[in-house]
Amino acid sequence: MLRIPASVAGRIALTDDDIRFLDAVVAEWHLLADLSFSDLILWAPGLDDNDFFAIAQIRPATGPTALEDDVVGEIISYDPESLVTEAYLSQQISQTSDNKLQAGIPVDISALPIRRDGKVVAVVECHTNQMGVRAPGELEDHYLLIAEILSDMLWRGLWPDPGAAKLTVGPRVGEGLIWLDPKGMVVYASPNGVSVYRKLGLAGDLIGEPLLPLTVGLVHDPTAPVDRSLEAHLRSDQSEEFEITAADASAVLRVLPLSRRGRPEGRLVICRDTTELRAKERQLVTKDATIREIHHRVKNNLQTVSALLRLQARRMTTPEAATALREAMARVQAIAIVHEILSRSFSGEVDFDAIADRLLRLAGDLAAPRGHVKGIRDGSFGAIPAEAATALSLVITELCQNAIEHGLDSGSGEIILAPRHLDQGWLEVAVIDHGQGLPPGFTVDDDSPSLGLSIVSTLVADLGGTFGLEPNAVGGGTRAVITVPLDPARRG
Repeated sequence: MLRIPASVAGRIALTDDDIRFLDAVVAEWHLLADLSFSDLILWAPGLDDNDFFAIAQIRPATGPTALEDDVVGEIISYDPESLVTEAYLSQQISQTSDNKLQAGIPVDISALPIRRDGKVVAVVECHTNQMGVRAPGELEDHYLLIAEILSDMLWRGLWPDPGAAKLTVGPRVGEGLIWLDPKGMVVYASPNGVSVYRKLGLAGDLIGEPLLPLTVGLVHDPTAPVDRSLEAHLRSDQSEEFEITAADASAVLRVLPLSRRGRPEGRLVICRDTTELRAKERQLVTKDATIREIHHRVKNNLQTVSALLRLQARRMTTPEAATALREAMARVQAIAIVHEILSRSFSGEVDFDAIADRLLRLAGDLAAPRGHVKGIRDGSFGAIPAEAATALSLVITELCQNAIEHGLDSGSGEIILAPRHLDQGWLEVAVIDHGQGLPPGFTVDDDSPSLGLSIVSTLVADLGGTFGLEPNAVGGGTRAVITVPLDPARRG
């Protein structure tokens, strides 16, 4: 993606449409860099026609760089001898083979104007390191020949294809290259290109064979209907990217129609073996499904424990024992709710609003035998890291129970759960009741006789946060407040 430096953004003569056009060029120009063994620099004209600013740069993956330094943000100003200036003014490809020295390295330089709507909107400057130039061979000769074709297409505005769908960052040239003639016959295949097809099951020759029927024979199941989309991809007049799968292998193919001086030159196929990648993806899917199943089973087991505690509480003859068992049941239910949400989650975060709403309903259900309690959530938790969700749910459960038991004196009323996101990734959660308020001189300390408050203090400390109880300034009652960091690095 083209990211224009802030230092030059207001100094270049490009419209939004020009920038989108050049963004498509930058998305594809790795092909030209690798095929020509060259560093590429994208120069944009300034508001003053004598100025040009470097707005993008790429190095080849197939050869040594000719530019040790990053030149993005640099300027060419009032230099009539520059090839960039020459290409911009002439609208023709300009080049030199004088082996100009750059940092002591002989470098060939050329400049290719990029035209849009009859005007030059940018210039691609190519720098080829001649000291590390590869020895001539069949691969190098075909790479350079295709690079000339792509340069001609870029100059004529035929590549990147403005009508093609936006492609992902697909295979690179070095991962496998196949060149087809206009009839679809393989003119040349790089060693890596042959290896990709060998992995798909090719036993015979690739060069001199028609690629479409050969590919169909490798990936087609004879018992299934013929996949017509494969033919459409390989014969398309636009850039295409698609994946093919054989019995034990898979590959991504990138197809690019080629033309020179208006005449078809066949198609360029860049391919990458994705067999191991797909195998790892399948493993991840399996592991993800296993983890979700574990969360589901833990939830079921916790609900069983909660049901047993409920049954036991009903058999208690002393109110204190029954209350203790009901509180334990609420804690187990809170953890079960988190595991139920995690069993449906596909990421490392959970939608805590859903958990909070269920915790409020749970608190109301537990208070139902003694009075009617309505739980209200005022605000949104948003996404909470999964590793903090269980502790946070237990804290909220304890604070809601404390508000019902002490603030509302086990009677009827409302409890308000108010989350609020603070600066620097901190979360504040307040549990508010409009009950009888705190007794005189009350403080929260480690020696508090309340098991619930002790649990809250311990869990909040583990999360690296703070906990406090204070009088509610509006409407009376009590306000319990915890503040915890959502960033794991800030936790203890």
